[in-house]
Amino acid sequence: MRLIRLLKHDLAREAGDWVKDGVISEAQAEQVCARYAVDYHKAQQRTLGYSILVGLAYLFIGLALITLIGANWEEIPRAVRMGGVIALTLITQGLALKVFLSGDKRAGEGLFLLGNLFFGAAIILIAQIYHLGEHMPDGILWWALGSLPFALLTRSPWLAEQSLLLALLWFFSELSLGFYPALFPIFLLGALYTLLSGRASVVLLLTVIFSLGLWLEFSLSEFWRLQGEELSADVSPENLIVAVSFFILLYNFAHWLVTRPSVTAKDYAAVISIWCLRFTLVGLLIFSFESPWEEMIKASWSHLSSMWVVVGALLVVSVALAFLARRPVFGLGIGGVFVAVLALITTSATTDYAVWLQIFTNFALIATGTWLVFRGIHDGISHYFFLGIMAILLTALLRYIDLIGDYIGAALLFILFAALLLAAAKYWKYHQTEGSVP
Repeated sequence: MRLIRLLKHDLAREAGDWVKDGVISEAQAEQVCARYAVDYHKAQQRTLGYSILVGLAYLFIGLALITLIGANWEEIPRAVRMGGVIALTLITQGLALKVFLSGDKRAGEGLFLLGNLFFGAAIILIAQIYHLGEHMPDGILWWALGSLPFALLTRSPWLAEQSLLLALLWFFSELSLGFYPALFPIFLLGALYTLLSGRASVVLLLTVIFSLGLWLEFSLSEFWRLQGEELSADVSPENLIVAVSFFILLYNFAHWLVTRPSVTAKDYAAVISIWCLRFTLVGLLIFSFESPWEEMIKASWSHLSSMWVVVGALLVVSVALAFLARRPVFGLGIGGVFVAVLALITTSATTDYAVWLQIFTNFALIATGTWLVFRGIHDGISHYFFLGIMAILLTALLRYIDLIGDYIGAALLFILFAALLLAAAKYWKYHQTEGSVP
């Protein structure tokens, strides 16, 4: 999963400079860009910065109009107020639809975003007129629901992002008042439809993954609460275990995606893979100490049976994806290790195993960092290389702090790290020499 896919638009613009300098022909630049599903000519005309600036301009237009209306709100007759905000919303959305159907899709999307802002302002202002404030999250829900059809109609990732962000705001508002947001999957399905049928969007992809994980965790918390527990904002150990299972599934899903013929699927695979690796390293660093393992072992596992059902289902899907991606050893290996560690911490009656789990985590952290270094050298991926180096150096720093006073242990650990880095340097030299031989 080459990380260059995450920079393909920059590559396309760089190719334009190569053409100007006579390094490659325009036809060759088009072929390079076509490999990553980028339109060479469009990439020279519009950039992400252009889209962001236009979107922010529409946002400030909307805020300016809302501010002007709000400043003179009390002086405007009630009927004029309500009719004005409704008319403003309808006119903006109608103009957006006309512009979108005329062929200027990006301008139409920007106007739809503006119209959705006016729609939200209309809901808030009308609620103030008639003092409708019994359940505040309902207004956000109607705002999100009103934005969703335009996202589905245009299959625009920006409109889907707007609708999903509003849904997340409603999600947290409902939870803060002690209610479960049962309609949230509607917005998830709408965003997934846009991802599958619209333009590629890394931002929308990450928002969908975050929203899916959030919905899964809070749905389980609601299920466990209905079994007799009171609503609590605390994260239970069962939630943490399900989150780890979810990330294992995501990583195997990324490796399955990379086998798909679609260029967009390969792009998404690169994004999911790198974020899973980052979170894995952060998690390993946290559990490289003894105290987190002690807390997990001493935790009260109140919902073990249902947790095992969910974890088992996620791991079955994960292993199936690993087989489809032709990585059965990895899928079975990571799943087996996870199940073994989980069984140990949920059945152990003593915290004596915590230090052994700490040692195991540190070896896993060193192994992951070493693998990233060698993978980065072998495949020429600098991000993997520096991520692996950072993992090894952070491990060395944390272990030095943890082993302060035990000079022999710290010295042996530093010798191990030095040996790993020297081996990596030797491999780099060998790899570079081998690559230079004609």
